Amino acid sequence: MYTLHQLNIIFKSLFKQAFNEDVLSISPLPASGSQRQYYRLKGKKKTALATYNHQLDENKAFIYFASHFAKLGLNVPEILAVNDTGDCYLQSDLGNLSLFDLVQKSWEQGSFHESLLPYYRDALSHLVHFQVKGHQKIDYNKAWPEPKFDKQAMLNDLLYFKYYFLKLHPIPFDESRLQFDFENLASFIEKAPSNYFMYRDFQSRNIMVFDGKPFYIDFQGGKQGPLQYDLVSLLYQVKARMPDDFRAELKAHYLYELSKSIDVESIQFDRYYPAFVYLRLMQVLGAYGYRGLIQKKPHFIESIPYALTELKNLLENLPLPSGYSELKQVLEAVVALGSAYPLPSEKKTGKLLIQVNSFSYKKAGIPYDQSGNGGGFAFDCRSLPNPGRIDNYKMLTGRDQDVIDFLEAKKEVADFLDDVHNILSRTTENYLERGFSDLMVNFGCTGGQHRSVFCAEKTAAFLRRKYYQAVVELSHIELVKSKPKDA
Repeated sequence: MYTLHQLNIIFKSLFKQAFNEDVLSISPLPASGSQRQYYRLKGKKKTALATYNHQLDENKAFIYFASHFAKLGLNVPEILAVNDTGDCYLQSDLGNLSLFDLVQKSWEQGSFHESLLPYYRDALSHLVHFQVKGHQKIDYNKAWPEPKFDKQAMLNDLLYFKYYFLKLHPIPFDESRLQFDFENLASFIEKAPSNYFMYRDFQSRNIMVFDGKPFYIDFQGGKQGPLQYDLVSLLYQVKARMPDDFRAELKAHYLYELSKSIDVESIQFDRYYPAFVYLRLMQVLGAYGYRGLIQKKPHFIESIPYALTELKNLLENLPLPSGYSELKQVLEAVVALGSAYPLPSEKKTGKLLIQVNSFSYKKAGIPYDQSGNGGGFAFDCRSLPNPGRIDNYKMLTGRDQDVIDFLEAKKEVADFLDDVHNILSRTTENYLERGFSDLMVNFGCTGGQHRSVFCAEKTAAFLRRKYYQAVVELSHIELVKSKPKDA
């Protein structure tokens, strides 16, 4: 590991080596999903991007692939200089505008606009060259972390989903049956022809728009593999929210471009395509769980509701075959998590949005604040009388009348809510006066089933009665379970 001072010395030396020019400024760039660190270096006339990454094999793969694709005339960054130890290098500066930025700007205007389609068509035409021409004379022994997207790599993606998303949520499932379905899905996908270069993360964040042309970055995870995965990665990028008719049009364009190089019918492209959509969505949910819920990186958490929406549409429009019963049940339960991960409002109402949640301290923990404000109130209900300890109430929730009657009869519960409501009244009035847009209020108990649900229901009703100027949304995170457990 280097200190910042040591990195600056290395970067200045590489910049001098590349341009015979001194660095005038070094600016860190926002962190990405990886451990790589990026900096923009500016001299009097030249600029470059500097990368520090202690994973040397990953660096070698990126540098090798960049050289290979540049020789084929593909638009990739030029490697300008590499230090002796191989953990720092300079690449050409392609600016800050990605295709994803254009997509986001389009959505700010209310839709995924058709003016984006030429960018996507160009990207898909280039993707064919990456996959077919890029595969020729490439040395996959230099790929990282493995040379081929084989059955084990597919199972790794599925297990990534299981351990870093599924098991972080209150979804019951049968381990052996789910593994059986994973094995069958991977065995089926493995049959897809795979003598091509697989980019691995071909999505709009990795397509830079520079001087009006698309440039391609972050291909260091590339390997030998099937064609469908990369197409799915771009067309089903969940936060892009591409409409189905555009998706179909772009898929047809890709297949037309592909037909110029290979016999598309011979590879049975469409037979395997839906399975790759499921595989990719599960892989990205695993990434959102690991990078977002565990590592607390905001934009990964912000993507979860879009992934759940896409998965819901997929289950409705391209349902799994009957042989995947446990996986189907699991994915339907994942979709039901949508109440815990609501989509942000597409249009601002101009009103204060108060999000009231119940949650379990023991399971998912305090909900993440998707507004970007870093969180709000978290009231601990575990000191209150627990109806979950009474046999007749164990299978009920804080929305059932018997549990409501039990808690309403307890003076300490009424006192607790009075205190909470007094605090929230002062805060809400302050936020309304100052024109704030978001307030988050969380109630937690052991299981997220009885006390926290009751308090969240009462508080949401109180706020709706008192503050017509605000919009109050209510979510019970643990009640997505089909069979509630003890609180």
